[in-house]
Order: sequence, then structure tokens, then C-alpha cells
Amino acid sequence: MKIYLVGGAVRDRLLGLPVKDCDWVVVGSSPSAMKAQGFRPVGKDFPVFIHPKTGEEYALARTERKSGHGYAGFTFHTSPDVTLEEDLLRRDLTINAMAETDNGELIDPYHGHEDLQNRILRHVSPAFREDPLRILRTARFAARYAPFGFQIADETTALMKLMVSSGEVNYLVAERVWQETVRALAEPAPVVFFDVLNDCGALSALMPMLLPGFSHDSAIPRTALARSAEKQSDTVSRFVFAALPWADQAPATNAADQLKTFCADLKVPVEYREMAILVANHLPTWLSMTSASPESLLTLLEKTDVFRREARFQQFLSICELLAHTVNANHQQRNWLETAVLACKTVDIQPLVKQGHKGQALAAAIRQERLSAIAAALAS
Repeated sequence: MKIYLVGGAVRDRLLGLPVKDCDWVVVGSSPSAMKAQGFRPVGKDFPVFIHPKTGEEYALARTERKSGHGYAGFTFHTSPDVTLEEDLLRRDLTINAMAETDNGELIDPYHGHEDLQNRILRHVSPAFREDPLRILRTARFAARYAPFGFQIADETTALMKLMVSSGEVNYLVAERVWQETVRALAEPAPVVFFDVLNDCGALSALMPMLLPGFSHDSAIPRTALARSAEKQSDTVSRFVFAALPWADQAPATNAADQLKTFCADLKVPVEYREMAILVANHLPTWLSMTSASPESLLTLLEKTDVFRREARFQQFLSICELLAHTVNANHQQRNWLETAVLACKTVDIQPLVKQGHKGQALAAAIRQERLSAIAAALAS
């Protein structure tokens, strides 16, 4: 039995990056032998084991054969006679198909180190085309390593285009598309992810609503998403910048409806969907607010539910402010709105209750007090 460090740990060490997770391949062993040494099996479709002390994953060397459509349409074969080279051959990119021995010797049968040095993302073998998820993974790696100057090899781009035109990419389920997309949004250059998908045709097949925003003559979503990455914004904010439908210098008139459909189709989690729709509904008010009347400020505060969800409101403000900068619009609204929030917090409800206000009458009295407080704060 021989054990090798493989994949991302080898790649990132050679790039001089921190190694976060270690994956291991075991050659010359069997499930029963692994269990006898205390490894805990976790894999259902193929044998993967957890080390009894480190908790790291150890997978038996395996080969695979295409048996159906999509990323799950594979039959795996493991046995003690499967070689390390055979295991590495089934991987996606050459930079992920390297291994190290326990004494640090590099094993690189598919020239991943050379591609690493030349900043190339290249598929290992024609079998790449059998798994449509690899299109998304390659785009995500391009988004991760773009700051290092990495480019996708022309032959790999051509293969990705063939996978799209053949219809193989259409077998990806929404959950996996979203999983790769949200991971790509967290990368240093998320715009590159969508550009790669657009260039090979996968964006049209998987997320057609995003096409206008990531056409090469569209600036707003691309610029906002790039700036949010520079500011290290969270993935919820980045999703809004990527997904918000634009018409010229403002969101499309039916932006919220488009987002609802898009999020439902892609199985987008509630937190992401709610923020995108919130911005779609209220960013136009923000962008057109050339004067800060107490009424307009309070109405926006009420519609964005600041009095119950202030943390979400602050996130909304940050998103709108960055978008306002992107379209060179007035961006003093944040100061006005934060002033209005502070003013509203000074309103004491108890005296109004003691005066006998109840129900809708109490709500109306509170609102009037808040309007007066905002007006006084703006005047000062």
C-alpha cells in the first residue's frame, strides 16, 4: 500500500499559496484493508475513508467509465491494481493531476507543473468532456487564479464549447450549478467565471438571464461585481451585482419579477433571493432621490424593514452605495438614511401608549413622531 498527496494541496504548494485541505490517494489497498487500519468509510459510490487521527480524506485509487448523462453518470472501479497514473488521468485539469510521495517527490505524468509555470488551465484528457460539471469548475478556477495570470488553453475552451453544443451541459441540475456559482462568487475575480461561461456558451444554457449583464459591451454589472470583489464583499452582495437586470443606468422595470424567476430556476437560497429582490425593488428610489425629504426617507426605511432587520438594511445600503458609485449617481443617500434611522430611534413609544393610542392609531402616531424626528435631524 502506497499513499500519495494529490490535487489542490500539491497545486497550491507549488504556487506558494497556503495549503488548506489535504487529499490523499491510496494505491494497492482495498476497503477491508483500510477498515482494518482504523479508517472510517464514508463513500457510498466509491471508497473514501476518514483517517482515524487527522480526519483527512483518503480515497482508494480508481478509474471511471461513462455510464449515463451528466456529472453523476459514471461507474467507478477500484482495486489494488489501479495505478496512481490511472487515478490522476481521470481528473479535470493538469494542475490538479499531480501527486507527491511522502518524501516530497513530485509525480507529474500529465505535465501539470509545466502548465502551472506557464499559467495555463488545460484538461488532462478527452474524458474531460464526459462530465459537464467540469465546465463550471474550470470557470471557477479561472476566477480564482486570474490574478496570477492564468488563462484557459484554447483546446480546453474548444472542448467546453463542444460540450455545450452537444447538450451535455443541460444535464446539470440546478443545485450543482448554484453550488459552483456561489463558490465562484467568493473567488478573487468572479467576473472571469461568468466571462468563461459566456465565451463557451454555457451561460446561455444555464443562466440565460445573466447574458445581457455579461455581454462584452455591458459595463455596470461587471464593474460593480469587480469592485465588490476588491472590497471583499460577501457572496450575497456579489450575487446581487451579478444577477440584477439592468436597462441603461437603472434596473429594468420588471427586475424583481425576473429575479424571482431566475432564483426559483436556480434554487437560490432565501438570503440571496431576498436581498436581490429588495435591491431591485428599491434601488430605483435610491438612485432618483435627489432631495432628502422626511417622507421619502421614512417610506424607504419602512419598505426595507429597517426597524426589524437593521443588519440586512446596512447590507442593502452598502450594495446601493457601490452601485451608485458605479453609475456615477448621487450617493449621499446613505448619510441621509443613516441619519433618519438614528432619528427614528429617539422616538419614545411609551408616551404615545399612555395617551391612549392603540392599533392603527398608535402606528400612525409613531410614524408622525418619526417624521418629526427626521425633519429635526435633517435641519440640524
